[in-house]
Amino acid sequence: MKTKVLGLPRIGRKRELKKALESYWKGNTTIDEVVAVGATIRKENWQLLRKQEIDFIPSNDFSFYDQVLDMSLTLGCIPKRYEALKENHFDLYFAMARGAQREGIDVTAMEMTKWFNTNYHYIVPEFYKEQTFSWFSEKIIDEYNEAKSLGVDTTPVLLGPVSFLLLGKEKEEGFHRISLLDRLLPVYQQIITGLLYSGATHIQFDEPCLALDLQPEEKKAITQTYFLLAEKFPQLKIVLASYFGAYLDNLPTVTSLPIHVLHLDLCASDELDRVLDSNLKSDVILSLGVVEGRNIWKNNYEKSIATIYKAIEKIGEERIWISTSCSLLHAPYDLDLEKDHKKLPEAVLPWLAFAKQKVGELHDLKSIINKTENTLAKTRLVENKKAFNEKSISEWIHNKAVKERVARLTVGDSERKSIFKKRQELQRTELQLPLFPTTTIGSFPQTKEVRSWRSKYKKGLASEALYKDFIKEEIEESIRFQEEIGLDVLVHGEFERNDMVEYFGEQLEGFAFTDFGWVQSYGTRCVKPPIIYGDVFRPTAMTVDWTNFAQSLTTKLVKGMLTGPVTILQWSFVRNDQPRELTTKQIALAIRDEVSDLEDNGIKVIQIDEPAFREGLPLREKDWKKYLEKAAEAFRISASIVADETQIHTHMCYSEFNNIIESIAEMDADVITIETSRSEMELLEAFSDFKYPNEIGPGVYDIHSPRIPSVLEMKSLIEKAGTLIPNENLWINPDCGLKTRDWPETKAALKKLVSVAKELRQEVLV
Repeated sequence: MKTKVLGLPRIGRKRELKKALESYWKGNTTIDEVVAVGATIRKENWQLLRKQEIDFIPSNDFSFYDQVLDMSLTLGCIPKRYEALKENHFDLYFAMARGAQREGIDVTAMEMTKWFNTNYHYIVPEFYKEQTFSWFSEKIIDEYNEAKSLGVDTTPVLLGPVSFLLLGKEKEEGFHRISLLDRLLPVYQQIITGLLYSGATHIQFDEPCLALDLQPEEKKAITQTYFLLAEKFPQLKIVLASYFGAYLDNLPTVTSLPIHVLHLDLCASDELDRVLDSNLKSDVILSLGVVEGRNIWKNNYEKSIATIYKAIEKIGEERIWISTSCSLLHAPYDLDLEKDHKKLPEAVLPWLAFAKQKVGELHDLKSIINKTENTLAKTRLVENKKAFNEKSISEWIHNKAVKERVARLTVGDSERKSIFKKRQELQRTELQLPLFPTTTIGSFPQTKEVRSWRSKYKKGLASEALYKDFIKEEIEESIRFQEEIGLDVLVHGEFERNDMVEYFGEQLEGFAFTDFGWVQSYGTRCVKPPIIYGDVFRPTAMTVDWTNFAQSLTTKLVKGMLTGPVTILQWSFVRNDQPRELTTKQIALAIRDEVSDLEDNGIKVIQIDEPAFREGLPLREKDWKKYLEKAAEAFRISASIVADETQIHTHMCYSEFNNIIESIAEMDADVITIETSRSEMELLEAFSDFKYPNEIGPGVYDIHSPRIPSVLEMKSLIEKAGTLIPNENLWINPDCGLKTRDWPETKAALKKLVSVAKELRQEVLV
């Protein structure tokens, strides 16, 4: 029985990579120091896997920013606007990810979007009709040889050519990106030649597109690719991996391929029986992804062992490997770092496993199946069974009142009192906003001083009174700035909040938290997802005091800022002992209570952010309808308690929304602010076929890049939007919150944003 891991977290045990990169971007660290941090992380990862006797250890799963961006650079798929930066690979790489603005250089970043149905974001490859490819970066070879020099034999991991193309976008009309395959494959052949020369025997090709609905020509591209590679490299053992879903109708294509190993994500699908009964070639090894790579729950050894034995009985032990379901990129690094049992109760601890522990679970399963270290293996099996038995009856999990409240929900609980048109008229009278109203998404820069004060307060090094005085000063300063530049709807800045989900989870029952449970969202943006282990409810108001304080400082409208139920669910590690839909409704009722309290306190504009609305979308279109209906219903449950005059906003970012725009309309928010700047208002294509009925703020500048757009850039985007959306329904805003930015660039960009609104109002009046 062999074991393999598809990938490990790459930010370091305590976010060492994040800290090094951000220091470098600020000019405080050299690139050599950043490279050294990366080397240390890779070495520690390889040593961890070797210590646990993992048979197939990955290389090239590390990245300084994003694995898809790495592949774009490796394949020379570099948009022409970065031509002047090609001499320095790191300058080029980070400009593609973040944009660049300095003397003689002003380039926008490449688009970023969600990695399938996860909270990870990747940099979207750009393709043109005359696209060429070349072997531009030897990162793959370098990291394979680096591991080899440390005495570690690895399996290099490459994003497969078909998925690379399908994950990108055509940036001009008249062709389909899959037509570029013939130009792309020769470069893959060069890379494979280099890896074989260096000593690689197995190469893992990640083709996650095989979990999607594929067109006939896309399936044909898969067949063409792997038959060609098998013919060109008969000595190569091809490991084909897909994850996050089942192969389904793509299975006949996959089983026909001349591959050595086929990976199955058995945590996201129950496809094993179908694969075992398929036309699987008699020499193909199955890699069973039985250890979940996307959550933090302990593996159920009895269940996994039953699955493994089922496969062994059908095709023999020599043809079975056991593996993580996907890369452990999506899991925190090490549960052993967690020492604060107020945040992470000791009662919950035995139910959990982070990346390091999941690697240990693979070792345990291998030992149990192979009957090696028999006494220890039996002990681990008994301990595992005990943990699951105790969890099933734990009083920490179940709350009768919460379950009964969800059961009492009716259709009326998810409906506003009046249709939007009537609400819009009442809100215009009540709120008295100008044409092209301006606002921000909610957060303002979380400076080093803000983070320091919050840390001191949490550690008991600053009194509550001193901490609150500091936050009040920050809020007042931000309100005065917003008044000064002329924003129409203000925000309090969220200086008291660490993360938009964690902040709420800390005030809700049924949640636990970590000190080092960081996972990468994109680049250096890391989040600590809360752990939902039990029934969820709100003991007391969560945001009312700070929102009231901000509103007391100004006669302008201040938005109440909340995170929506779908996003709180999606950006948490969710209990797996009941349907996710039920947990979502519990959260929706908690947010509904907060909305009601805000309205009762005179707050007339309330934003309920749902950036993860699309993220939970099933990978197969046949499953979309049910999910979208339930997600929209959960949002409406949280929002529908308010009067018609109260304006409900929501916000979404970095996902593809064109094909679900009708479902977004079903959320029935009065105003939606949405990311469109990186894609140059590509979202608006949806409006040519579907007339979005409510108000919308298409983001006019990309806050994930440090560059400051010009007034002309922002204005042209709104004018583009205005060709499809009535002026009276358009808002002007950034495309996301500003917490990750610095104040100088934030102030400069927002002043320009307000100028855009003023110019447009003047032009319309004329």
